[in-house]
Amino acid sequence: MKKIAIIGSGYVGLVSGAGLSEFGNIVCCLDIDKSKIDQLKNGDIPIYEPGLRRLINKNIQKGMLSFSSKISEKIKSAEIIFIAVGTPQSEDGSANLSYVESVANTIGKNLNNYKIVCTKSTVPVGTGSKIEQLIGDVSKSDDFDYVSNPEFLREGAAIDDFIHPDRIIVGAKTNKAFEVMKDVYSPLYINETPMIFTNVETAEMIKYASNAFLATKISFINEIANLCEKLGADVHQVSKGMGLDGRISSKFLHPGPGFGGSCFPKDTEALAYLGRQNNVQLNLINATIKTNINQKLRMFSKVKSILNNDLKGKIISILGLSFKPETDDIRESPASEMIPNLIKSGSIIHAYDPVAIQNFKEAFPGLHYFKTWRECVKGSDLCVILTEWNEFRGIDLKELKKLLKTPYLVDAKNIFSINKLKSEKFIFENVGRKI
Repeated sequence: MKKIAIIGSGYVGLVSGAGLSEFGNIVCCLDIDKSKIDQLKNGDIPIYEPGLRRLINKNIQKGMLSFSSKISEKIKSAEIIFIAVGTPQSEDGSANLSYVESVANTIGKNLNNYKIVCTKSTVPVGTGSKIEQLIGDVSKSDDFDYVSNPEFLREGAAIDDFIHPDRIIVGAKTNKAFEVMKDVYSPLYINETPMIFTNVETAEMIKYASNAFLATKISFINEIANLCEKLGADVHQVSKGMGLDGRISSKFLHPGPGFGGSCFPKDTEALAYLGRQNNVQLNLINATIKTNINQKLRMFSKVKSILNNDLKGKIISILGLSFKPETDDIRESPASEMIPNLIKSGSIIHAYDPVAIQNFKEAFPGLHYFKTWRECVKGSDLCVILTEWNEFRGIDLKELKKLLKTPYLVDAKNIFSINKLKSEKFIFENVGRKI
């Protein structure tokens, strides 16, 4: 059992805090935003993540998890300090480390005895050395160990990913630090979960390389899908045939409107920036980024194609505002990319999502939002599916056709059967399947 302080109570901080307390550690999640901490103390979880509320409440009741805005006080009493603040993308594509550096400065000011300082935030290779130096310069002490412990959480499945991870990555310089981290993750270590103990730079690179590879798989299958449309091949069968090869696997070989969210877009950009800074040509990464941009534009082209480029005054219903199911995260979602283009073209936007409407309203306050998909599509000229929520998979096509003004559909996630769409006489577009 270790006494842990996690600075940053956003997505990574909350999931990590809940998970680490479940492992038997005493955890305090910290944030400078007092209103957020007050929310959390009152049981109001500011993010949507299946299972998170239950795990947080369980460990609060057990006395293993708490929340506070008294950062300096909690740093002093902690044995291990996790940094879990955001690293947003800068205009040049690099990761903005200002929040990380601010936290490091605060840690340095309050370093009163030996501690482990551990970064969960996604940071470029070489950041660990900078944080070490900054803490040392501020504290005038070297009585701490620095650890890189990147997270690999899928939004919508983050609790399971944390409790049952594929692997734990720990980058550090000393055996003492490695032994402490074994204690932190002792249930996983006892159960022989794969753990890689390496240096800090390698741990940082593993995170970026992992996300970039998965993003590359998505861009790859999207390019194959686009070619399938021209040649009459079915990308779903292509993906299945590829995925059965154990060297390839079927994961992330799902064609669609391009990747979004909080990780893949900014992490691929940050890796490309790192390559430029070190005069290393990362051609594959740059192509992945370009393909993803083109794929999102291609979805807009499908809308224009169905409506014969006549979008002005047309009512277009968008079903799915989050970047993927089981999350309210709208960052770089297909909807957030497509809707501005539709607005510029003079379209009237109806929008619905099971959980992401409130977040989307804050970014796009002028749209028409609805409480059900039925209300959203009623009287529309075109329906566009951009997120594969199970609720949308269950839509009855006969009912959808009756509700629409015209039976026009862009199924950007391929959730509907082509044969059923044909039998109901829909005019439709999808991804990688010849109509």
